[in-house]
Amino acid sequence: MKTILALAGELAAGKTTSQKLIENALVRIAAPAGEGARVFLRTHRDSALAEAKASDTLRAHGIVPSPLAGIPVSVKDLFDVAGDITRAGSKALADSTPASRDAFVVRRLRQAGAIVIGRTNMVEFAFSGLGLNPHYGTPKNPWDRATGRIPGGSSSGAAVSVTDGMAAMGLGTDTGGSVRIPAALCGLAGFKPTARRISRDGTFPLSSTLDSIGPIAPSVACCALVDSLLAGDGPEVPVALPLKGLRLAVVQDYVLDGLDSAVADAFEKALARLSRAGASVSEVRFPSLLQLPQINHKGGLVVAEAYAVHRELIAKRKDQYDPRVVSRTLRGADMSADEYIEVLNRRAAMIAESARLAAPYDALLMPTVIMVAPAIAPLEADDQLYGKTNLAVLRNCSVVNFLDGCALSIPCHEPESAPVGLMVVGQSGGDRRLLAVGLALESALRA
Repeated sequence: MKTILALAGELAAGKTTSQKLIENALVRIAAPAGEGARVFLRTHRDSALAEAKASDTLRAHGIVPSPLAGIPVSVKDLFDVAGDITRAGSKALADSTPASRDAFVVRRLRQAGAIVIGRTNMVEFAFSGLGLNPHYGTPKNPWDRATGRIPGGSSSGAAVSVTDGMAAMGLGTDTGGSVRIPAALCGLAGFKPTARRISRDGTFPLSSTLDSIGPIAPSVACCALVDSLLAGDGPEVPVALPLKGLRLAVVQDYVLDGLDSAVADAFEKALARLSRAGASVSEVRFPSLLQLPQINHKGGLVVAEAYAVHRELIAKRKDQYDPRVVSRTLRGADMSADEYIEVLNRRAAMIAESARLAAPYDALLMPTVIMVAPAIAPLEADDQLYGKTNLAVLRNCSVVNFLDGCALSIPCHEPESAPVGLMVVGQSGGDRRLLAVGLALESALRA
């Protein structure tokens, strides 16, 4: 995988063209033995080739709107693209009216010169962290394809589009880890911004409170560049902070429970490497996190808000939903107004506590996902295993959404081993500083 900045450098030096990049991506998508048929729900072949030709012409005249210019990107199936039906990975919306205009984030990508090569597969309506889709198939994780392991969700196709060279960046959404989980399980970087940072106009919602939009890409710099363009800050990658003296705190409560041995080993080795490189790595207690299962015992904000979105469609087309998705969505009907408000109030109190706890540190650290990617087949066959595994995979990432924070997942595993993500967590609104911290940590972990 080449980073966005590496591809931009090759384009600038005349070593490649946008047309070649698009053609190569399309070949990978169409490869009969590849994952393209499960990764993309629609490929924009003709428009992508036309836009590539135009981009090369503009570049020849010195017109390069950003480092993303002429580079193929993918977008999750819940973003509106003018002329496309936004299905959100479902059959229930298959006959909807095509979008009349691009979603806000798609417009921003196009303004930067990026070429949208297609729409990626996802968990139906973004409501799971595993990546399974019974309607359109499940893309296989690039690690251990012989077994067939989950890519992580809900932005499943977004991650595999990047690992398999079908796009340089996959744009996803993150409500409880849907960017960071597939990034971690597939060995990529993924960034979840503060929820209000990026406009969600033209994006099919899951939770109006928790939804956020972020990139999955080969590096933290790629994520930082895309985030800056989506947020309207210009094409900027922050300068990495000096690693020596960075104050990093490892959360001890809740998020370290039940780690599988591969994750525990990779996490401990990553902490040791950061410490040897000069970072100050200490432990911090956050016992209030242990209350989260009780606070969200009826499904939390996401089921109430998802039910509000889906109740009319479920009444008409329940039989067209993934049964596992519709069953969780219907739990929202059992949450009363006072219970919903109580969750909001307890969330506000925990956000304030988190801000006090994190104030002395540059970032909090925890494993992104508590296990390596499990096999697909057993999860497809067993509803109980599916539900248990889904909760486990979502657990750590959903903490950040609940606390209204921002977070990066950075690969921290040894080469050729099962992908494991290190999650670097910042406070609400601290996105650019967190990315600068992440750049420093990534450099040390890759050394």
